Amino acid sequence: MENQILDVLSLQKSALLRLSTSSATERMEKLRKIESYLMQHKNELCDALYADFKKPASEVVIAEMLGVKREINHTIKHLKSWMKPQSVSTPLMLLGTKGLVQYEAKGLCLIISPWNYPFNLSICPLVHAIAAGNAVILKPSELSPTTAAFIQKMISSLFDPSEVAVFEGDASVSTFLLEQKFDHIFFTGSPAIGKVVMAAAANHLTSVTLELGGKSPAIVGPDVNVEEAAAKIAWGKFLNNGQTCIAPDYLYLHEKNYYSFLKALEATVETFYGKNVAKSKDYARIVNRRHFDRIVSLLEDAKEKGAQVLFGGKTDADDCFIEPTVLIHCTPEMRIMQEEIFGPILPVMSYQDELQVTASIRQGDKPLALYVFSTNAEFNHYILDHTSSGTSVVNDCLIQFGHNELPFGGVNHSGIGKSGGHYGFVEFSNQKSVVIQRTNLLKNFYPPYGVKVRWMIDFVLKWL
Repeated sequence: MENQILDVLSLQKSALLRLSTSSATERMEKLRKIESYLMQHKNELCDALYADFKKPASEVVIAEMLGVKREINHTIKHLKSWMKPQSVSTPLMLLGTKGLVQYEAKGLCLIISPWNYPFNLSICPLVHAIAAGNAVILKPSELSPTTAAFIQKMISSLFDPSEVAVFEGDASVSTFLLEQKFDHIFFTGSPAIGKVVMAAAANHLTSVTLELGGKSPAIVGPDVNVEEAAAKIAWGKFLNNGQTCIAPDYLYLHEKNYYSFLKALEATVETFYGKNVAKSKDYARIVNRRHFDRIVSLLEDAKEKGAQVLFGGKTDADDCFIEPTVLIHCTPEMRIMQEEIFGPILPVMSYQDELQVTASIRQGDKPLALYVFSTNAEFNHYILDHTSSGTSVVNDCLIQFGHNELPFGGVNHSGIGKSGGHYGFVEFSNQKSVVIQRTNLLKNFYPPYGVKVRWMIDFVLKWL
């Protein structure tokens, strides 16, 4: 495997000039090939994701396929304009020149993708990398092996290895890849592994995009439609069995609607998945036994420290099944309030005023997402202005990931860099500054620095 990787790296290095100077039309054609393959093999992809963790076919279409298709079509629509050098205004000191920002490919790129949305979070960054004119090695997660095999099959049938190559395997493959010299690394995963990736990139001064996670709060104000808000939060939390980096991780409920909201939330979960969730065809599973045990240990720790299961709580280790679960009476010393849950357990706390909520949120690391539910604009602005997060949504969950005109990414502990639409193209590009000199006014400042030159320098210093 290591020799094979080195051989592909050599091929890709030889192809970098060809790829970086390719036209928008050539790049768009590559993206169309991915879309065509996806549409022709839709059922195969659904089968792969069901095999990995029983992801319902409808969730595959909504959360895996639509995102990729949307990103491809948006990129094709705008790529020609993105690739054009962008003119900038000229400062007074440089009158007579013309300034441009030219987008050039970074070069050799490594994409390490996660298991929770293994197709979407592999192919969307690939779309951006191809659009920017790069060569790419893609390492999908070994925790979703059937989907990784699907990606391998798709890429090998569409691309020459000198352009895009996929390497499957365990963490040792990622470790070897990270030892190599890349021009950019795009990693999606946990903050703990993100630190490992960043440390490895530092050895070669390689730029990184880190799409991480963290504990994303949801705050429900005192003036909401509780049934509507409960449905949106239940969908955002329990989609993909809670294994979503931007899922609401914990919930603040105003004491005014605390009980009515919880009642609505329980009714919503039953509407979504029925009274026996284990028999629902619309509910995924935890990806493997290790993650199942981790989540159950968070639940047990919380219960031992005083948390109460309001509803849910059933588990089945043999099926990696955890029922949608809501915990009340949660306190900061519980592990479930300190670690990212990444599963279908929702801790709930009550509050009296927004000052209390924002102060609590600021005590932790900056989250990838923050959700606030309120019809009071002043309340919403207060929450957004007094917290920091990579993304935020008012009166819904998860939808920020589907907005092509907004940057997606974290801040500090929850991520570095942005993706999505034009921001993804820029992330895989070097924004090269170009200045074109058309006159020689600066000759008036050349030495020797006589009286005339000193007068002009003083004039510029005073009026510039």
